[in-house]
Amino acid sequence: MPMIQTVNLTRRYGDVMALNNLNLEIEEGECFGFIGPNGAGKTTTIKILATLLKPTWGEARVGGLSVGPVNARQVRGMIGYVPDYFGSYEDMVVREYLEFFAAAYNIHGQRRQQVIDDVMALTDMAYKADAEVNTLSRGMQQRLSIARVLLHDPKVLLLDEPASGLDPRARIEIRELLKELHRMGKTILISSHILLELADFCSKIGIIERGQMIFMGSVREIVERARVGLVLNVAVAQRQVDAGELIRTLPGVVSVEAADGHLQVGLDPQRGDASLIAERLITGGFRLTRLEEEKVNLETAFMRLTKGLVQ
Repeated sequence: MPMIQTVNLTRRYGDVMALNNLNLEIEEGECFGFIGPNGAGKTTTIKILATLLKPTWGEARVGGLSVGPVNARQVRGMIGYVPDYFGSYEDMVVREYLEFFAAAYNIHGQRRQQVIDDVMALTDMAYKADAEVNTLSRGMQQRLSIARVLLHDPKVLLLDEPASGLDPRARIEIRELLKELHRMGKTILISSHILLELADFCSKIGIIERGQMIFMGSVREIVERARVGLVLNVAVAQRQVDAGELIRTLPGVVSVEAADGHLQVGLDPQRGDASLIAERLITGGFRLTRLEEEKVNLETAFMRLTKGLVQ
């Protein structure tokens, strides 16, 4: 049984269809990257799973329990939800903040102090224990948010744009923390716009657009889905226009376009031969400085598979 599952999950806001029969499955211990344009339905999905929104119809399940009023308390005990914003707690220091939420989770006495020490150590927040929450950087606030949701040791983490607004160092630190949580066996659903970082540690990716899942699979499967024929990047030391005209005459070449100081050559893999391009250019008097296959990564796959449409 999947740890997270949605069945025809639909949510309307008046005339706007935020989610349209969304079907999603995430296995226990999986790290699932949820990507899509702004307004595609990522936050709505996460809020429904976190019991903060009711679907218009359809069903969402966490740990086999239907997410709804009857099971809300049990579901909340299984999840840790980190929204894309940090609430204001100006009069608290870090340890007081964590003690407040530990008490809300009914963690008391000596166990509370031990749990707080453990999550501060895991998130590298121990040296900030006496710092005022409102003085923390955006990156430290995100780490504190993750420490907060780890207090009750949830099986599932729901993270909505946790790297949004962070500087490069803070993004790397959050990524390494999430990798560690994944190694600990947590089931993670993370939405993000930083696609290359998701590719680094997510075992599966889901692409959502206009409230519908348009593709779900491993990073490799998504990249293969987005691959259109064979694209070569070719550069010569001089006479690029002439080189392009020569390449157009070769068998299997379907397109030649100038791009950032080089030629982007579309090749039919059934009829074309990259080695023939190199041979003809060299015998034609051109000095070849670059000939390589274009790498399709998660970002290029996302751009090819989506249309940038929102409701």
